Amino acid sequence: MNIVTEISDETIKEIAGHYEAIMKLLGEDVTREGLKKTPMRAAKAIVYATRGYRQDPDKLINEAIFTHEGSRMVIVKDIEFYSLCEHHILPFFGKVSVGYIPNGKTIGLSKLARLVDLYARRLQVQERMTAQICKIVMEKLDAKGVIVVCKGEHLCMKMRGVEKQESATTTVETAGVFNESEALYDEFFRALSY
Repeated sequence: MNIVTEISDETIKEIAGHYEAIMKLLGEDVTREGLKKTPMRAAKAIVYATRGYRQDPDKLINEAIFTHEGSRMVIVKDIEFYSLCEHHILPFFGKVSVGYIPNGKTIGLSKLARLVDLYARRLQVQERMTAQICKIVMEKLDAKGVIVVCKGEHLCMKMRGVEKQESATTTVETAGVFNESEALYDEFFRALSY
């Protein structure tokens, strides 16, 4: 089953035309050998990098929610992600860790990674992406609580603007019992250090 809605060849060609126009405006000769196929390659790359817009969380999860009577925390640590900053359309990337307290249901572990990708593969800001991941896990599992921590490096900070090479951004989003229990919050972060 295809969980990504495809973009038509006609739309990809139209996107390629825009890339070609941008390259010309920048002063490039788009007919030179190294650039002849670049507009089409760039169009296909941006379509791939933004495939999260064309994904449906329900199809992605595909019945991978299971009955579970346990009540202890489930954590998937260090899910790598790649996204594009919505302000500059430059990459940001890093790792996301998701923890939740089951409320009678668990989800297939790979589906958490797929949900991270669904939101990362859009024009994004890290704060919103972290919140969206937390919200979808809470909704789909009806969990007692969810916590998501994301650490990202942003090329819009490294290769332009302030050009700070060692900078990283950490965002945290919580729902349910994680908003009420400092002990659970601390337990999650202790588990991440293992």
